Amino acid sequence: MFRRIALTLIALCLPGLALAQGWVPERPVRIILPFPPGGSTDLVGRILADRVSRSAPHPWVIENRSGANGNIGMDAAAKSAPDGYTLGACTIGNCAINPAIYARMPYDIERDLIPVFWSGSVMNAVAVNNAVPAQNLQEFIAWVKANPGRVNYGSSGFGSSNHLIPELLNGRLGLTLVHVPFRGGAPALQALLAGQVQVMMENIPTKIQAIRAGQIRALAVTGRERDPSLPDVPTFAEAGIPDIVVEPWFGFMAPRGTPDAVIAGLSRLLNEAIADPEVRRKFADLGVRPEGGSPERFSTHVRSEIARWREVVETNKIEKLN
Repeated sequence: MFRRIALTLIALCLPGLALAQGWVPERPVRIILPFPPGGSTDLVGRILADRVSRSAPHPWVIENRSGANGNIGMDAAAKSAPDGYTLGACTIGNCAINPAIYARMPYDIERDLIPVFWSGSVMNAVAVNNAVPAQNLQEFIAWVKANPGRVNYGSSGFGSSNHLIPELLNGRLGLTLVHVPFRGGAPALQALLAGQVQVMMENIPTKIQAIRAGQIRALAVTGRERDPSLPDVPTFAEAGIPDIVVEPWFGFMAPRGTPDAVIAGLSRLLNEAIADPEVRRKFADLGVRPEGGSPERFSTHVRSEIARWREVVETNKIEKLN
């Protein structure tokens, strides 16, 4: 009886809450994660969705829809109703690199989508299978040169940051690393653990537990500074290769046409979630730097990243994908 009375009172208070705090979802919000479970995008998205679900009137539900390096899931989000009840997980791959590397895109980031929230940033780490006879990055490079065309690297798909970093090394250092794409970071990690590929340059959250467990060996990270979650692993610059700085990021986009008040309401709920000490602890444990802030802050970052990766692809003459 008490529970029914309490629920009734909560329901009666919700309209007033909405007026006081701005737009509040009146039914579950769907988050489309365009990669398989277990990868960085999935881990970050689930942490935030779980925290928002504990404070919002209705749960936020996850839908993994992978393929084409995130294009399939983000296209579904872009074509959803612009009512605030569908968000797409936007990453450095499907929102910044894909527009530069795919000859044809099923959606246009700036025309079809609107930034809502910048979740966080990470680094990539060069990690090798324990059978690889290299204890540091320079030894790894020498080993690759001694085995031309015989060293495979796994990635979460064509156009991902963990695809382009090895290609940059191939072009800059004259290496012949062979690309083996997977449908996400988690399947690529399993291939690395099994020895089907020898190296990955994937986001840290995807493989940090395997690194800590000694199942694979980290040689370098792609940040400007060392990552606090892997303090003993040097940066590329410290390892003798300057000008390789890549810090992948995650966020959420809504379909273009979503009202400003709805965007503001979603942003408020997500900023409240990312301010939670428990969320920040989970992010730190994965090697994720929390970002947050206004939709405009995320929009500025996305635009700058689109321009940066277009220049990288053109300067390095990286072949476009059909």
